Amino acid sequence: MSARRRLVPPLLRRNGSFRWFWTAQTVSLVGDQISLLALPLTAVLVLHAGAAEMGYLTAANLVPNLLFSVHAGAWADRRGGWRRLMIGTDLGRAALLASIPIAYALDMLTIEQMYIVAFGTGTLSVLFWVSYNALFARLLDRDDYVAGSALLNGSRAVSYVAGPSIAGLLVQALSAPVTVAADVLSFLGSAICMRRIDAPEPGGDPQEHGAVAAGLRFLRGNPVMRAGLAATATINLFNFMFFALFVLFATRELHVSPGTLGLVLGAGAVGSVLGSVVTAPVQRRLGVGPAYMVGCVLFPAPLVLVPLARGPHWLVLAMLFASEFWSGVGVMLLDICSGAITAALVPDRLRSRVAGAYMVVNYGVRPVGALAGGFVGDALGLRPALWVATVGAIAGVLWLLPSPIPRMRELPEPAG
Repeated sequence: MSARRRLVPPLLRRNGSFRWFWTAQTVSLVGDQISLLALPLTAVLVLHAGAAEMGYLTAANLVPNLLFSVHAGAWADRRGGWRRLMIGTDLGRAALLASIPIAYALDMLTIEQMYIVAFGTGTLSVLFWVSYNALFARLLDRDDYVAGSALLNGSRAVSYVAGPSIAGLLVQALSAPVTVAADVLSFLGSAICMRRIDAPEPGGDPQEHGAVAAGLRFLRGNPVMRAGLAATATINLFNFMFFALFVLFATRELHVSPGTLGLVLGAGAVGSVLGSVVTAPVQRRLGVGPAYMVGCVLFPAPLVLVPLARGPHWLVLAMLFASEFWSGVGVMLLDICSGAITAALVPDRLRSRVAGAYMVVNYGVRPVGALAGGFVGDALGLRPALWVATVGAIAGVLWLLPSPIPRMRELPEPAG
């Protein structure tokens, strides 16, 4: 076997459709990370947006998750044809984002247009992600769910490292609005790769009754999914409390410079890359359920090093680097095992609806956590509030203890 073939994971060598799916996601994820920096910089540097306008811009992108996820999942399941739907959302997001550099070139760009683009791309992203889980499960055999999830999350981790660096260079060389065009190209590349996928997709059922609520009923009635959602929602709630305060605490009380803080956050991305590599061996050794539980602890637990950080500056920085790195490893264990369990457990007819219902809860707690972080930080001080956030997030694993997950060695069979 040639050295080049040895570097390609076996799953990508033997499954051509998944290879195109993975390629599409890898290209798109890097583009998303570029836009994550380029869009707010466009608002700040070109349109001179203030704090309130930046808040509206962020909210415009997140609100569709709360408004449309459940109904989008029901619509996608009734319609079927997830691959075609994902291609359509790729092309739609490319068109919306392309309007930004075009308007900038014509000296017509406004903050109102940025709001519309953010809301539109957020809405199309909801449709994309409720279809994503369904197509993922159709492309792979059950035995490949963990390996496939690890590859996709590995690409996500690499994008965290590469995307912001590429974005920074492009913004410096070309301007922020022109840099948005890189994400346009990534969506077009994703759509081209998605067209190469050859996988059977079951048709939808337009006549199914109770379609909108079916995903919520499944989550409530299945002990594995119910416990997993409760655990991840709890972790997300308290982690967003933490994120709302972390930068302020690091800069104001720990006296970390912005440049060093960027390197600290980069350590989390490096940890995520390592986590995507080690998850499969950990899962084989411990079992998928225990590995999932390890991720639920390892993701939030290292963050206690942040409120613990005291002493010489080198020690403070070492604790911050360690917290971000090991938390990055943990989030990959959690996400990969959770994705594999969900793919194995949810029946085909409910995949998009369950994904939509899951997104409503998981995204719904994030702004609540951020607001709670600000309130608790004002009431107790930054360091005590960070203790509340980190200990609360670790407690999320308690939801899993009475469920079947601790005893789950192999992936579960599809629920009826």
